[in-house]
Amino acid sequence: MTKRPARKNFDPAARGPLNGVRVVDLSRLVAGNVLTLQLADFGAEVIKIEPPEGDTLRSWRVKGIETAWKVNSRNKKSVALDLRSEAGRDIVRRLAATAQILVESFRPGVLEQMGLSPDALHALNPRLVIVRISGWGQDGRYRHKPGFGTLIEGYSGFASMNGFADREPVLPPMYLADAIAALYGYGAVMVALREVEINGGKGQTLDLPLFDPLFSVLGPQAANHKLTGEVKERTGSRSTNAAPRNVYRTKDGHWVCLSASTQGMAERVLVKIGRPELVEDPRFATNIERVRNGLELDRIIGGFIAERDLAENLRFFDEAGVTIGPVYDISQIVQDDYVLEREALIETPDAEMDGLPTHPVVPRLSGTPGALRHAAPRIGEHNEALLRPLLGDAEYEAQCAAGVISRGTKSKGASKK
Repeated sequence: MTKRPARKNFDPAARGPLNGVRVVDLSRLVAGNVLTLQLADFGAEVIKIEPPEGDTLRSWRVKGIETAWKVNSRNKKSVALDLRSEAGRDIVRRLAATAQILVESFRPGVLEQMGLSPDALHALNPRLVIVRISGWGQDGRYRHKPGFGTLIEGYSGFASMNGFADREPVLPPMYLADAIAALYGYGAVMVALREVEINGGKGQTLDLPLFDPLFSVLGPQAANHKLTGEVKERTGSRSTNAAPRNVYRTKDGHWVCLSASTQGMAERVLVKIGRPELVEDPRFATNIERVRNGLELDRIIGGFIAERDLAENLRFFDEAGVTIGPVYDISQIVQDDYVLEREALIETPDAEMDGLPTHPVVPRLSGTPGALRHAAPRIGEHNEALLRPLLGDAEYEAQCAAGVISRGTKSKGASKK
């Protein structure tokens, strides 16, 4: 196989398809940062407005290094402003007047208290697309409740579906609700931007709670409940829709995941493991019966896999045309030939880490690809370049002296080990 040429880790001169789009990012933590990362990776100028101490995401450190910030804030610019001051809020207004998109994640009502309501911003810039991220949305009885992703992952039904029936519900070990909301929001921003730029429409406000996107990706849970009146118990790694599908332990102590979600694939598994008679067995003859008898089916398949080591299982099922793969942890992923060959993991220049392992721009576009143009910024790194031309020399210096514009305060935060 011919290996594709290695991509540049950084290309400062790259011009993505969103070149010319300015984004003012007032958000904090994850959802807003992941949303604007997608825009930045494809060429938008994302101006991250940080408080003088920096975005809270900077405090998620490992051995003192802001890894979460570095991964989610590349290609962005940082301006450090004190938004508690009217002068700081006025600078936001002036930046918003030059932008196409504004993203915020304050609790509903806070933007209005700051004099930065959508109506006020649209009076300055009628074409502005405003994204409002919150836990529960801009209306409804919970709109003023705190809305961290953990609460949403519990409230949405996700945790109740996740884990094993005889154990407690399981929350995800990463920021799932935030990331899903961010990707929904990214798509919605592109729709709203198209309305403005192609259809000649006006700017609008996007109400993006964390709840709605996560609840939507859980599928037909409400419809199924209406039909059956049942609340399905947790099934671990088994699927409630198809069988066999699970993780199985190998002879040498590794794990594999196997999925046979079609009738033909399920029959092939049974034949290949030497149990062709089970194809006609009423317990396993149809998908509905295989799901119903999933525990027994897993015992049979798991017993076969447990007699062979990882490499032997992968080879056997691959040759049989059955979908199987190893269950990797991060130490295995970073060394996997597939991951390295596709450059699904790259290292970018970083003074603190001597190379930062991270994902490339996703997805890959053949004609107008995104690019990594520069590393995540320091707090207030772009104050001078962005605000001095906007304010003029005298006002810029005055606001710096007044503490409205920070001169690059070092971020604070406990190390996260």
